Amino acid sequence: MKTIVAKFGGTSLADADQFRKVKAIIEEDPARRYIVVSAPGKRFPDDIKVTDLLIRCYENALTHKPVGELLTEVRDRFYEIIRDLGLHFPIDDEMEIIRRNLQKKPELDYMASRGEYLNAQILAEYLGFTFVDPAWSVCFTRDGQLDPVTTQRAMAAALHPLDRAVIAGFYGADEDGKIHTLSRGGSDISGSLAAKAIHADLYENWTDVSGLKAADPRIVAEPRTVDYLSYRELRALSYMGASVLHTDAVLPASELEIPINIRNTNQPEDAGTMIVRHFPPAKQKYPVVGVAGRPGMTVLQVEKVMVSDGAGFSAILLDLLKKRDLPFEQCLTGIDTVTLIIRSDLLSTCKDDLLQEIRDTLNPDYLGVFEHLSVIAVVGEKDPGSIANVKVLNALSLAGIEIDTINQGAGKLNLLIGVPEDRYEDAIRAIYGAIEA
Repeated sequence: MKTIVAKFGGTSLADADQFRKVKAIIEEDPARRYIVVSAPGKRFPDDIKVTDLLIRCYENALTHKPVGELLTEVRDRFYEIIRDLGLHFPIDDEMEIIRRNLQKKPELDYMASRGEYLNAQILAEYLGFTFVDPAWSVCFTRDGQLDPVTTQRAMAAALHPLDRAVIAGFYGADEDGKIHTLSRGGSDISGSLAAKAIHADLYENWTDVSGLKAADPRIVAEPRTVDYLSYRELRALSYMGASVLHTDAVLPASELEIPINIRNTNQPEDAGTMIVRHFPPAKQKYPVVGVAGRPGMTVLQVEKVMVSDGAGFSAILLDLLKKRDLPFEQCLTGIDTVTLIIRSDLLSTCKDDLLQEIRDTLNPDYLGVFEHLSVIAVVGEKDPGSIANVKVLNALSLAGIEIDTINQGAGKLNLLIGVPEDRYEDAIRAIYGAIEA
């Protein structure tokens, strides 16, 4: 029998009406046997996510501020769903357990995970499925790192005996039972882990958009929906800001070449986007699948004559970043230069100290800092002869947009272009126009 793991995000389960849509989707295909859920999201633009309310509860408890009104607001969100669906779920008993934990010892990960914990139990009762608490199957080390090998075994043991199950996303626990969470949006990862554990035929990720767009629709009017793309292409676009799927959610599913289908809960008739290892021969393959970017970058340029001949120069520079746990987006090297592109918000906390240490350690001939930069990725594995890259560069030139940096790795997965931050949206529109021409 075909097996589908279906993950539903916060907007898909924000209220009782959304629960009904989810139930209809699950019942439409009997293969949708394992369901992974997020906490209730926003019901309308100015609403507050349940997870954010729970984090506020933790913050208040930590500083000895009242938490009663916030806990009541959380309780009421769940009670409305339970009441409107005609369920009998002990929400008051569950909220009392949460309140006692806050009084005893406030823990951020425990509180942040309770939205998924409660939502999964409610959906399981509504569907008549078995509830699976990931505290027993998504395994972390004591220092809060996900243990994928142990998780694989534990999830397989938990899910294989069950014909149908609802699994809470976003969290797990270590061997002492202490709750740990994945990063925000981590329910996508939970779904991928479940798909890998049971060797699913398909991993569906249901959200509030009908697949991945080839450009940000807030910038480009009505961009093309991407029908198919590779795991590598999705990771590149997600990392650069295309937020339809958590970047790390690709890895577990891709290890077994499980296709990922991004679908819209509110428009289930739409086919969405398929992420696959091998592109179907009958489908049109675009040379460039999409464009995404990140504003808020800083260029750090270090110059020293014949730096390429000096063994270890770049390694020492990167080690200075590592000591500060400071990641970089790009590293470009030349005969006399090493150029780093770093997120401005991360650099700002240590910029002056880092620059001084570079001067003291490497004695550069020149050390420059250029702020207010955006980095744009033009992504596609099948760009024959870099024809699309030529179109992109010509489009930026015609639009009068200065190119501050440019980089393409040997794998030619993406072309990374740095442009002034105040021309970011103009650049996205120009690039999209070029690749769609």
